[in-house]
Amino acid sequence: MPLDSAEPIAVSCLKGSDVKPKPFVPEAVDGDDRFVKDKTDGMIWHRSKYRTLYADTDRSQSVYHGNYLRYFEFGRASLMRDVAYPYREIEESGLIYPIIQIGITYYAPLYYDDPMCIHTRPDDLERVRLSFVYVITHEANHQIICKGFTRHCAVKNSGTPVEVDEKTASLWKLFPK
Repeated sequence: MPLDSAEPIAVSCLKGSDVKPKPFVPEAVDGDDRFVKDKTDGMIWHRSKYRTLYADTDRSQSVYHGNYLRYFEFGRASLMRDVAYPYREIEESGLIYPIIQIGITYYAPLYYDDPMCIHTRPDDLERVRLSFVYVITHEANHQIICKGFTRHCAVKNSGTPVEVDEKTASLWKLFPK
C-alpha cells in the first residue's frame, strides 16, 4: 500500500471482514442462568461467567489475545460439567480430545477486572472429530468481545484416533439447536 494513501492501514486490513458482529441477545432458558437463548437466531448456548485477572492483561492493560483460548477452555469445561459429563470422566474412560484447529475473531478488548460471559455450544460432529463455538461478551454491557471455535479429535491415551464416544456423540445430538 502506498504511504501517501488517505486510508488508514487498519481500515484497509479489515475490509471484507465482520468489523461489527451481528447482535447477540441472550435470555435465560427456563430460569436457568447457565443456559441462554439468543433472541436474534433462537440458538441455545451454555453460559459461564468469569472475571479477568490482572495476570490476564499485557502491557497495554488489555487482556492478552492468547488468554481468550483459556476462556474458551473454561467455557467448554463448564458446559461439559453442567451436562454431567466432565472432562475428568472422559479422560478416565481412556479418551482425550486434543484441539486440532482454532479460530478467533476479536471485536473489542477486555481489561483487568472486567466481568465476561463465555457462551459455548457444541457445533459439528464427525466420526472422529467434533467442534465447539464460542461468543464472549462483556457481562455489564453485552458487547461482543470475540467469537471463535475449537475443533477436536477423539484419540486414545496412546494417541490413536478413534470414534467419538457414544456419550459425547449423544450430547451433540441432544443439545438444543
